[in-house]
Parts: sequence; structure tokens; C-alpha cells
Amino acid sequence: MIYSMTGYGKSVTIFEDRKICVEIRSLNGKAMDLSTRIAPQFKCREMEIRSLITAELERGKVDFSLWVEQSEKADTPSINSAVMQGYLDQMKEISKDSGMALPENIFEVLLKMPEVIARKEIHEVTDEEWVVVLDGIKMAIADLMAFRKQEGEALAVKFNSKISNISQLLASVEPFERERVEKIRNRIEEALVNVAGVDYDRNRLEQELIFYIEKLDVNEEKQRLSNHLQYFLSTMEEERGQGKKLGFIAQEMGREINTLGSKSNHAEMQKIVVRMKDELEQIKEQVLNVM
Repeated sequence: MIYSMTGYGKSVTIFEDRKICVEIRSLNGKAMDLSTRIAPQFKCREMEIRSLITAELERGKVDFSLWVEQSEKADTPSINSAVMQGYLDQMKEISKDSGMALPENIFEVLLKMPEVIARKEIHEVTDEEWVVVLDGIKMAIADLMAFRKQEGEALAVKFNSKISNISQLLASVEPFERERVEKIRNRIEEALVNVAGVDYDRNRLEQELIFYIEKLDVNEEKQRLSNHLQYFLSTMEEERGQGKKLGFIAQEMGREINTLGSKSNHAEMQKIVVRMKDELEQIKEQVLNVM
């Protein structure tokens, strides 16, 4: 089963008056490249979060976000009435002693005084809350993995199509291969006939032709390429983490196709090789997305 490295997952869980939101995105990458944005109260759990994500996602460029949305009531800033009253008493006393009138916007002035608006403190995360948060993270990861699986199924369809195309092209080489041998033989014999006054040993000529044709033989390359095609398909059926392996197999396929092209010495065979290279390049591009 192929999994893509591209995916997206999100979860929202509720704990008391807080909404805990988790969002995770991933793109293709050679290794695990994880960046995180975590709400301050959960920073102490960052290593645990990273370990969980790395174990599940394995590879890719991953962006992880964890934030908390408070309820409207919880979001309302609180006024420290005792501190405010203290400022007001002092201002009244100063006004009485100095004869200065209190400002008309006294309430506005008081609200700007230090410590009147109570600062929100980061609450300590309880074990009960952490269980809820951890479940939310796992749900987001599962959502992303479902996305990766769906994308992987689409990649598998493309790979099967491309491998089938290369296999068909490889089979189409055979008639041109036999034709090529005859053309080479005839061309050499015609060239010798056209050279006036040259006598040659036909037995020696046959030996040289056999040696030359053997150098152009592509049966080994065809067999190895066929084996690589089958190996690619069987590797796709492995459970997970085939991306690098499929990349290596594609490289080996490329070597055999290149050798086939260099030995072909035939226009139609060259055209077939070019088409195989085109199919293989499309495979290589998509393999980069496989986990």
C-alpha cells in the first residue's frame, strides 16, 4: 500500500471552557522536517508531541499547530476592583489636599492605571486535560494519514499505468531487434562487395559479425529491465515506507533503458527508448511524493 507524503489533518476537542485545535500539514521531503507552533501551556510537552508525529508520519516536511480558543466568557478581561478602588481613594485624597479637581473621565483614567486590568495567567495543564489534547493530536494525525492513503492510491494507479506502458514498449523492441541484425549484416556485406579488388575470408567475416552483433545484443538489458519492472510493482504492495526503495529501483530502470538506447543502433528502437525514458521520468517525479 502506497502512502503519499502530502496530507492535511485537523481536529477540535473541548475541555471545560476551552476549545483545543490541532492542525497538521505535510509535503514531500527526504527526511522528517518538523516545525511546530504550540500554545505556551503545552510547550512542556513538545518533545512528546514531536516523538508521536515522527513515529507516525516517518518522512516529509510537516507543519504542526496546536492552539487554544477560550469561550467568550473566559476571554473577557477581568477588572481588579480592589486595585481600582485604591487608585480612586488616593486620587480623591490628592484632589482634596491640593484643591485640584478630579478629571471628568476619571473612569477611563483608572482603567489605564497599572494592574487594574488583571493579567491572564497561563493555566497549568492537568493530566486530564493532556489526555484530551493527546487524543486531539492523534485524531489530526489519523485524518492526515487517511488523506495520505487516498493520495497514495491515486499514485499507485499512475505507477501501474506507467510500468505497464514501459513493459509494452519493451515488448515492441523485439521485431526491430531481429531486423537490426539482418540490416547490419547486409550493410557490411554490401560495403565489402563495393570495395573493388578486395578478397576476404567469409569464415573470418562470420566470426567478426558474430562478435560485433554480440556486442549489440540487448537481451540482458531487456531481462534486467523486465525484472526491475516486476520488482517495482511488488515493492508497491509493501506496507509502508517504500518511497526511497522505489526511487532506487527507478534509477536502475533508467540505467538499463540508457544502455538499451546506446546499443540499439536502429531508428525505431531509438524512438521506443525515448518513449520509455519519458514514462520513467514521470515515475521519478511522482516517486518523490511517496512516503
